Amino acid sequence: MKRYPCCLLSTCCVPWDEDGNFLEEVFRREVKTMLQGTRHLYIFGTAGEGYAVTERQFDQIVRVFHDAMRAGGAEPMVGVISLSLPTIIERIGRARDLGVRQFQLSLPSWGPLSEQELFEFFRQTCGRFRDCQFLHYNLPRTKRLVTAREYARLAEEHPNLVATKNSTEALDRIEELLLLAPQLQHFLNETGYAYGSLIGECGLLGSLVVLNWRHGLAFFEAGRRRDVDTLLPMLHEMNALMRDMLDVTGGAAHMDGAFDKMFCRMHDRQFPIRLLPPYGGFSDETWERFAALVREKYPRWVPE
Repeated sequence: MKRYPCCLLSTCCVPWDEDGNFLEEVFRREVKTMLQGTRHLYIFGTAGEGYAVTERQFDQIVRVFHDAMRAGGAEPMVGVISLSLPTIIERIGRARDLGVRQFQLSLPSWGPLSEQELFEFFRQTCGRFRDCQFLHYNLPRTKRLVTAREYARLAEEHPNLVATKNSTEALDRIEELLLLAPQLQHFLNETGYAYGSLIGECGLLGSLVVLNWRHGLAFFEAGRRRDVDTLLPMLHEMNALMRDMLDVTGGAAHMDGAFDKMFCRMHDRQFPIRLLPPYGGFSDETWERFAALVREKYPRWVPE
């Protein structure tokens, strides 16, 4: 039995004004729009700039996100990224006091954790907050990837470790995740999901699919049905869109949130695409070129 539902999981980006102030109304509008596509939303992954916010910003945005998700009848998930384990614990505790019970963890990244340090990290988080559920975000930025065999051991030790995010396209790694730690719901990016869904149940980590919810959900459901005739042509189209998007943007930004905020603006022209400094996002001119690309070459991915 999977510990977490098979679903389309997606992030909510945080809008900032020119002075780096949180734009609450724009954010609430974004959450409402995203809830039309999926009930499974989170904040403060890499695209959500969880690595960049202050403690004050963290508390403010978590409070608004919790309220907006509850108003929409959905369960909020909060990401926690920090170099400091005590800071991670404190953030979980404060969000838990607000009513949050689902969290997304990333490993501290000042240096790669040893095996002993890895298991201690999960004891200090999953083991400390047993009434909460945890998804682990496994990404190279942390300098240390958790293996499928380690996930199997961690899942046995911590029943409240329920899911993972793995943006991998390596078939052997996807197969190991699904077969060696089957009780966890493994969320994969579009390419990984297309492959993984043919092996076993997995979740979709939404990126490009959020541009058009109808077609994004059709891609997700095709994976659940193992409908290769629908799944692979849609994946081919999204991969082509990704290549063209990278050509249009020309390496002007390198943070995940820069791309995701362009997707947000496709739904709301008032959504600012700047990132918190020192990281740079895309210019308005680059976004216009991206929007024109989608409209002219990939019209079915234009938001409806």
